[in-house]
Amino acid sequence: MSRDEEVFYFKLVLLLQEECNDKRHCQQSTSIVTDVAVGVKRGSDELLSGSVLSSPNSNMSSMVVTANGNDNKKFKGDDKMDGAPSRVLHIRKLPGEVTETEVIALGLPFGKVTNILMLKGKNQAFLELATEEAAITMVNYYSAVTPHLRNQPIYIQYSNHKELKTDNTLNQRAQAVLQAVTAVQASNAPISGTTVSESAVTPAQSPVLRIIIDNMYYPVTLDVLHQIFSKFGAVLKIITFTKNNQFQALLQFGDPVNAQQAKQALDGQNIYNACCTLRIDFSKLVNLNVKYNNDKSRDYTRPDLPSGDGQPTLDPAIAAAFAKETSLLGLPVAAVPGALSPLAIPNAAAAAAAAAAGRVGMPGVSAGGNTVLLVSNLNEEMVTPQSLFTLFGVYGDVQRVKILYNKKDSALIQMADGNQSQLAMSHLNGQKMYGKIIRVTLSKHQSVQLPREGLDDQGLTKDFGNSPLHRFKKPGSKNFQNIFPPSATLHLSNIPPSVAEEDLRTLFANTGGTVKAFKFFQDHKMALLQMSTVEEAIQALIDLHNYNLGESHHLRVSFSKSTI
Repeated sequence: MSRDEEVFYFKLVLLLQEECNDKRHCQQSTSIVTDVAVGVKRGSDELLSGSVLSSPNSNMSSMVVTANGNDNKKFKGDDKMDGAPSRVLHIRKLPGEVTETEVIALGLPFGKVTNILMLKGKNQAFLELATEEAAITMVNYYSAVTPHLRNQPIYIQYSNHKELKTDNTLNQRAQAVLQAVTAVQASNAPISGTTVSESAVTPAQSPVLRIIIDNMYYPVTLDVLHQIFSKFGAVLKIITFTKNNQFQALLQFGDPVNAQQAKQALDGQNIYNACCTLRIDFSKLVNLNVKYNNDKSRDYTRPDLPSGDGQPTLDPAIAAAFAKETSLLGLPVAAVPGALSPLAIPNAAAAAAAAAAGRVGMPGVSAGGNTVLLVSNLNEEMVTPQSLFTLFGVYGDVQRVKILYNKKDSALIQMADGNQSQLAMSHLNGQKMYGKIIRVTLSKHQSVQLPREGLDDQGLTKDFGNSPLHRFKKPGSKNFQNIFPPSATLHLSNIPPSVAEEDLRTLFANTGGTVKAFKFFQDHKMALLQMSTVEEAIQALIDLHNYNLGESHHLRVSFSKSTI
């Protein structure tokens, strides 16, 4: 048995002794928990669930449950995949070595667990919650997020039974374990690395945490937050927003205890190396009302919610690609206190898949990676340092551009850091610019050298280090949340009131493409404009980003993930 398990079960024994008034019952309960501890230590759970035998004389699975070899009682399992809601849940495909405590823990975030029946021979269990509403919430949540025990997927459905009726001996034992587990949960004691005398801590307040991201040099998406915080319990809902130029989130756990544990473990830690610091406190809210499931808000218990206007649902093919790639990721809490492991994607294809799904903003290498890109197969008659600065500037702050003097179809582009170079490469390699498919790879050079003073290089090298057009210089900028692959649909912003739809249609048509569709946002300061092809949209962005529309308004152009 591990140190953590020893401490946990030692607490159970003490709590049961305090709870009991009847000396005989107290001895029995203490014995039960001691049995559990011994059972775990030797890798067996037979002490709690007893032996389970199949009965061939029934159409359904008929179980015989024996408690310590005493009274036998038949219990019929559920074979149907669906049924009417019930506060009793049928759990299947359990690992053979799973414990009662682990099964109970599945239900605790959703409400009080009132009974449990383990069917070890069938790798099944029945879990009874205090209310039908809690059971519905649990089933809804786990229909969207596949539950795992000991790295094995399990299956949860409503039982045909409305309550669990077990023989007195078995029920008494189960109730003792439930009582002890609930008491330990309620005490909110950090189990790992603590003594029993330290267990008296302030109870958790709200199940909703308010999260502020300080020093947000890289984007933090809703999915990254879910990945981090779900390590501490079932995350039910998340709402993200920007307030006072800071990215913030409200995140609701199923249980206030999980919120308390997450706050204690994560407050003050960095998501990525030396940046994106988590500042966490309890919210005054106790329940979040989520109307839409999209990249800004999510209710994991309600997968049926609409995506909302302007937030189309994710393309199934892209979502599948993302799910496949991100299964390799994980965002574990690092063993070293004070830092979370940075998000790492194994290769550029994975980066492209994740970014295409709009879920990960700045994947890739660490900030110390290669910052210089080699871009080849350029249209040497058309390309300029400015055009490369504008296009690559969508994915990072371009510092310097050098078109090679003896090979003008190639250029070196220095980004602000390795994350940005990786992101630009994954998005722009294979795209068409000025009629030619460009190739983007990491360069062997560590920096782009400026020409020696007095040497005329025909304007092929340009330093953009102090450019006012950098999109990502400001920490917490909304631009971090709006990084998408090149697409035919462009997002326009900073439009003055005097500029009409027809003006913008004409402006973009003059770049040589065809405007297929246009849509103003409600305030008319922003719009979506769709060109015929991605290549036309790239050309329009290069030509018109920062275009002066008058009234001190310079047009801002980005790629959009939406369609019109």
